[in-house]
Amino acid sequence: MNALIFAIAQLIHSVINLYIWVVIIASVISFVNPDPRNPIVDLLNRLTQPAFIFVRRKMPFVVISGIDLSPIVIIFGLQFIDTLLKYSIITPI
Repeated sequence: MNALIFAIAQLIHSVINLYIWVVIIASVISFVNPDPRNPIVDLLNRLTQPAFIFVRRKMPFVVISGIDLSPIVIIFGLQFIDTLLKYSIITPI
């Protein structure tokens, strides 16, 4: 049972890391004003825009002078969840 929990935690860790990279790539691509009809850009927007919009709604102060810091908030949040998950699996109560 312990191995199953560890395997699930490792899978969640991998998904979180993958999504962090998707957020980073979408943020970097947004600087060059890509064609929104490009399938890769469309996929990145569909994967990240719901999270960006959620953060902007809940924390309107993350947009400072037109600079959107919501990707940073999302990355920090995901890293917090990943670390919390990792240490709760390593040292159970």
